[in-house]
Amino acid sequence: MAANTEMKNNDNCLYGGIEGGGTKFVCAVGTGLDSIHAEARFPTTTPQETMFQAVDFFKQQEDDLGKIVSIGFACFGPLDPNPASPTYGHILPTPKPHWTGANVVGMLRSAFDIPINFDTDVNGAALGEWRWGKAQGLQTFIYLTVGTGIGGGAYVEGKLLHGLIHPEMGHIAVKHDFENDPFEGVCPFHGDCFEGLASGVAIEKRWGVRGGMLSKDHIAWELEADYIAQALASYSFMLSPQRIIVGGGVGSLPYLLPKVRQRTKELINGYIQSPVILKNIESYIVSPGLGNRSGMLGAIALAEQAFQQS
Repeated sequence: MAANTEMKNNDNCLYGGIEGGGTKFVCAVGTGLDSIHAEARFPTTTPQETMFQAVDFFKQQEDDLGKIVSIGFACFGPLDPNPASPTYGHILPTPKPHWTGANVVGMLRSAFDIPINFDTDVNGAALGEWRWGKAQGLQTFIYLTVGTGIGGGAYVEGKLLHGLIHPEMGHIAVKHDFENDPFEGVCPFHGDCFEGLASGVAIEKRWGVRGGMLSKDHIAWELEADYIAQALASYSFMLSPQRIIVGGGVGSLPYLLPKVRQRTKELINGYIQSPVILKNIESYIVSPGLGNRSGMLGAIALAEQAFQQS
């Protein structure tokens, strides 16, 4: 027991992290923010092929670097993060071909007898920002990613929020002004929900080109800012976060965030009487402190958490 306690206090423990996205997987081995010793990226294909590549990466790193003590897996969803559930570690019904029902944690456990911490990609990114980024020291905050899809992770009163399953912040309803935006939406489940109207896929389908190809003065960004602001105002009323971190390829555009801040403040309309929103909204709605590495580092943070709790 003494040896185990000493090991848990050792900052040199090697952690494995998986950021599992719908387009690509990122695997890493390291000890923290400034100590990522190896990293690999590969396309998300079938569950069997993709998870085999992840397992193979970790096996190779163990040969080169030493024993990995735990793995954190921050994955696209929907998924089951409840260890007490019979479908824990499975991907729930998803538009991603071949992945519905995949027991991805089971595939890892068949190869490694170590603690595994499994959560959504956005909850993982939130934990990364809490551990090393712009949420350090906060008790309640939100990490929202606006990219190909839209998802949100919530850290509430000192822990990641789950509940019945886990938050699906991209699928809330937003006001759809059909006169100004006749676009029907792209969500296969809800049509014109937040993700259906404001995701990167929605932008590309609405305007015929990817968002990055639109000029910063394009009308698309006023529309996008309004949809994002509607969602942020709703989250602010519901969870009263101390900060909202907005990432993702669309969310990180430097000319979009000022529009989102202004519109969010207008929609809240003085109802939340906090100087953070009334006078300093630039510190309330922020870009990620870890840039595009929030998810990968969040997976390492999940692994660190799993080991400390084992």
